[in-house]
Amino acid sequence: MSVYRVFRGMALVVAVLFLAGCGAAPEKRAIAGPNEISELRSMIMSLGSEVDPDEADRAARIAFMHTRELAIAYQITDPPLVHNTKVNMGLRPRGLCWHWAEDMERRLDSEGFETLEIHRAIASADNPFRIDHSTAIISRRGDGFKDGIVLDPWRLGGALTYLPTLEDADYDWESQPVVLERKRRRELAKARRVQRI
Repeated sequence: MSVYRVFRGMALVVAVLFLAGCGAAPEKRAIAGPNEISELRSMIMSLGSEVDPDEADRAARIAFMHTRELAIAYQITDPPLVHNTKVNMGLRPRGLCWHWAEDMERRLDSEGFETLEIHRAIASADNPFRIDHSTAIISRRGDGFKDGIVLDPWRLGGALTYLPTLEDADYDWESQPVVLERKRRRELAKARRVQRI
């Protein structure tokens, strides 16, 4: 065995152990109880009188149910940053924050809600000291994501975090299309600079 392979293996073990200390321990992933579903349903209903009560109930139930289904499919057994490392090493199929957000958005969108809308948002996209983070947000149809409710299953490793977007003290959310367009323009400008050299 080469010295390089031994060093690489040791570096990998150190990185996983380091990341294990960074993430919160996975929360109990029991199926949500009636109180949690009722609380999220009430939050969704509070988005406006135009929100259909049946849609709010369905969205709340699906958000919890789909979080549980994804946690099983993603094989979540570790805190989020450790799981991210496993995904990036090819040891787990999915489970990065954008996977959770994409799959939650797709599932909720498949319901064809008439009074609710699903958005995608990204936080810390330009922060060099934090990894960026993606989530799905539910709002009253026609409202922006900032008027909605964050639906974030990644943050607690498979337990749904839900709160009004503007009350999320952990993340300052931006619209995903805005962030992606900004990144695209940056890459385009960088490519043009390289071409000039």
